[in-house]
Amino acid sequence: MKTTTVDNVELQLSHPLETQVKWIGQQEPLHQLLACWLVISESDLALTPRIIGHPGIGKTTLAIAAAQNREQDVYIMQCTSDTRPEDLLVTPVLSQSGKISYHASPLLTAVITGGIAVLDEGNRMSEKSWASLAGLFDNRRTVESVVAGITITAHKEFRAAVTMNEDSSTFEIPDYIMSRLQPGIQIPFPKRQDELKILSYNIPFSSEEILEMCVGFLQKSHDLDLPYSVRDGINAVRYMLKLQKSGQSKDNEKLFEKAISQILGEEALDLESLAARRKHSGEHMPSMNLGDFFFTDDDLLNPDDDYEDGEVDL
Repeated sequence: MKTTTVDNVELQLSHPLETQVKWIGQQEPLHQLLACWLVISESDLALTPRIIGHPGIGKTTLAIAAAQNREQDVYIMQCTSDTRPEDLLVTPVLSQSGKISYHASPLLTAVITGGIAVLDEGNRMSEKSWASLAGLFDNRRTVESVVAGITITAHKEFRAAVTMNEDSSTFEIPDYIMSRLQPGIQIPFPKRQDELKILSYNIPFSSEEILEMCVGFLQKSHDLDLPYSVRDGINAVRYMLKLQKSGQSKDNEKLFEKAISQILGEEALDLESLAARRKHSGEHMPSMNLGDFFFTDDDLLNPDDDYEDGEVDL
C-alpha cells in the first residue's frame, strides 16, 4: 500500500479503480463532462459537475470512462446517509501493537495524487458531510481533516464529479453546496440501437433474439416514463440465461417473463397498467417548493424562480 506524508502525518493511500469500462452511445454527456474538467488558463479552475439520471443508467460508468479518456486514476467514493465528514477524508486505524495509522479515503487520495474522484450517489449524503467539502469545491481547493489534524491543498490535476439518482430516497442538497457542483449533466435513457449495443457488450454470450426481446421491453418502459434501466435489463437477461442453462424451459418468452417478474416484480409484466397507476397516484408529479402553492410559474414574486431546470427535483 502506498503512503505519503502531509504535515508530518503519514497517510496510507487508497487503491485506484482498476476496472476498464467502455462508454457506448450518447457522446454528448461525455463531451460535456470532459469539458468541465478542462483548465483553459492559469487562472481557471476545473468544474465539479453533477451527473444526473435514473438508477442504473450509467452515471458512474460515464465518469470512469471520462477519467480513462484523460488517462488519470479514478477513485470511487460511495456516499450514503451514514457517511460522516471524516469518512470522506481520513480514518484512524488501531493496529494490534497499539499504533494508530491514518488511511486516506478514495476521495482524499485523488485530492493528494491528482486523480479523479467520483462521489457516487452524492444526494444520499447529509448536509453535515457536504459542508466538510465546501472548501475543496470552490476556489480554495483545500480540505481539512480534524482527525489527522492536517489541511490538504488539492493537486492541480485533481478532478471530481458527483453522480445523483433521480428518486425520492435522497437528501435535498443545500444551495451553497449546489452552487459548487455545477453544471448538471443529464443522462437520458438510451435510444434503441445504443441500448442494444450496451446489452451486447455486457452480455456477449446471449443470443440476438433474447437481447432484442429485452430491448423491446426497456424501450417500451422508457416510452411510458417508467424507471427501468439497462442495468435491470442486463440482470434480467443474465438470470434468464441461467434459468435456461439449468434446464427449466426452452420457451424464451416464458423465461424472460419469469426473470422480469422476479427481478422487477409482477407489476412489470403489464407496463401500460403500471404506468397508468403511477400517473393516477401522482408518482410522476414534479417536486414542488413552497412557492408553488401560492404563485404561478411566471409570477415575479415566486421565490423559486431562480432554480435552474433539473435542480428543483434534487
